[in-house]
Amino acid sequence: MQTNASRRDLAKAFAFMAAASAAGPALAQSAPAAPANVDAAVKAAHAEFKGLNEGKNADYIPALAQVPSNYFGIGLVTPTNKSSFVGDIEPKFSIQSISKVFTLALVFQESGEALIENSIGVDATGQVFNSITAVEQYKGKEMNPFVNPGAIATTGMVKGGSADEVWRKILGIHSDFAGRQLDVDQVVYKSEADTNQRNRAIGQLMSAYERFPGDPAQAVDLYTRQCAIAVNAKDLAVMAATLANGGKNPVTRKQVIDPRHVPGILAVMATAGLYDDSGKWLFHTGLPAKSGVGGGIIAVSPGKFGIGTFAPPLDAAGNSVRGQRAITSISNALDGNPYAVRPV
Repeated sequence: MQTNASRRDLAKAFAFMAAASAAGPALAQSAPAAPANVDAAVKAAHAEFKGLNEGKNADYIPALAQVPSNYFGIGLVTPTNKSSFVGDIEPKFSIQSISKVFTLALVFQESGEALIENSIGVDATGQVFNSITAVEQYKGKEMNPFVNPGAIATTGMVKGGSADEVWRKILGIHSDFAGRQLDVDQVVYKSEADTNQRNRAIGQLMSAYERFPGDPAQAVDLYTRQCAIAVNAKDLAVMAATLANGGKNPVTRKQVIDPRHVPGILAVMATAGLYDDSGKWLFHTGLPAKSGVGGGIIAVSPGKFGIGTFAPPLDAAGNSVRGQRAITSISNALDGNPYAVRPV
């Protein structure tokens, strides 16, 4: 049986490798793929997996159960703004846990990485994403910003004199990553707000352990709202490509965050981005990624491309089935794995 200490050691090792691959072009072969190859890989993946009927929509948030299960969109964008979009790329859906990546980026940019590392930590918990036991075990530490307790605390760390000011910052950085003004799906927001009693309890517990300042009720509400931000597959591809391009949006050319913060973000994505299957995902693809129960996934090949997919049916771990298969296929076709270094 793997001990907590060994899990932390493994998570730190993965984090080191992910940071190294993001930071060093000598380790990650970062030449963007040729546009013709990109388009062929994206179209082939969509054609291969569009008929896959495994998994089911999330239903613990009632609004998510109503999203058509047959939606399937894929977008890929390179740092030089070469792109390929196939399938259902325009329908909007709620970003859900993928939002945790960009609120983390905001806190890194405002307050530095040490605030997160020293308060909630950057280790995989080895427990489910909304575990209260994980909070109790280390009094809110030894977790990461992508499980709900850590994510609520991260949202609570965003600076601002009022809830409105904090929200403008959160929505603003998501919009900057997407390259367009985003908004909230109010139906999803209400559905989540009506059913988020567990998150409210988690927020109170994290506050009791002094893992973030301010009002825990406000932090939970803002976290719920950020999860209901409406995006499409094209948005996710641009957001992922901004991370692949060192924090600079390849479409708008805006430097959204400092490049020095990107390796840390990708490291947490690598170790904790796909819930309980994060280790399996990294083993098979090498790609830092983040999923959401709305059916979206972002994946980053540093220096090469960012991928965004949308397909609502999820596997038992809460990750889009078609999205995982498509990203794996595309990355294999384009040599996206940053650990697959050819000898010289």
